[in-house]
Amino acid sequence: QVQLVESGGGLVQAGGSLSLSCAASGRTFSTYTMGWFRQAPGKDREFVAAIDRSGSNIDFADSVKGRFTMSRVYAKNTMYLQMNSLKSEDTAVYYCAASRASSISSLPRWYDYWGQGTQVTVSS
Repeated sequence: QVQLVESGGGLVQAGGSLSLSCAASGRTFSTYTMGWFRQAPGKDREFVAAIDRSGSNIDFADSVKGRFTMSRVYAKNTMYLQMNSLKSEDTAVYYCAASRASSISSLPRWYDYWGQGTQVTVSS
């Protein structure tokens, strides 16, 4: 089992940047495929990005391609989401998730563990 804690959310103006972190407990971080999702009020949880166990395969939602980057640092048991050129439509609660599967997926049901979320608000 793994516990996930997100941090780094906040309020930023449109066009600005934020960096989110997801710290994982335990010594098995490298065995999990990791993902970022977000949920705006009144909307379903939406895929943002995912990275596989090795860190060599990364996928992004079309809505964030070219603006967001994702990485993981195994020595720190931490995953990162760098968000640039933020837009008002990026406003949501951002969640990190971990999957025991070896491949990445954009489906929330693919993921076994979830963090509590961190709020990102982009003002226009």
